Amino acid sequence: MNKPVNLLMVGVGGQGIILASDIIALAAIKAGYDAKKNEIHGMSQRGGSVFSHIRYGEKIYSPVIPEGQTDILVSLEEMETLRWLKYTNKKTKIIYFKNEILPANVQEYPKGIEQAINKSFPNVYIIKPEELKEKISSPKYLNTVLCGFLSNFLNLSKGQWIAAIKDKVPKETYELNLQAFETGTKLKT
Repeated sequence: MNKPVNLLMVGVGGQGIILASDIIALAAIKAGYDAKKNEIHGMSQRGGSVFSHIRYGEKIYSPVIPEGQTDILVSLEEMETLRWLKYTNKKTKIIYFKNEILPANVQEYPKGIEQAINKSFPNVYIIKPEELKEKISSPKYLNTVLCGFLSNFLNLSKGQWIAAIKDKVPKETYELNLQAFETGTKLKT
């Protein structure tokens, strides 16, 4: 693999962006790739933006994805998807949760986000969290569902994903995270 895989994960504080990006980077390392990531979560406890760049391949020199070069944009919040489109291109796969969280000092959620994204990008995958309620034990595992869905698009084995989950999540939540991951792998691609 000469070209690195560039993944950008975005969302707001408390959605598990950092844990999910740790799992992805570790799964890539377990597959024998060089992997690097960075993250910003400065105001995350107040519902602020959280993002993580993840890059893996034969040799990665920088953890930062250049603008316009993201292969997959993964978002746990609809409006956050919009904020990061400058890192995408027409070939970028956009995977996002149809999840609306109002930022501080905003009274009304913007309309038409889904239509705007679908109009500009041919590879869009929308996951509706309410459709997962009966399949996972708690919404706090949605980040692991997202890892499962993402696994359908990456060249990492299921065993590498599961080993990374086992290493990164608290031991008492491993089975529930694994269940959430399996749920994500079965979502329609």
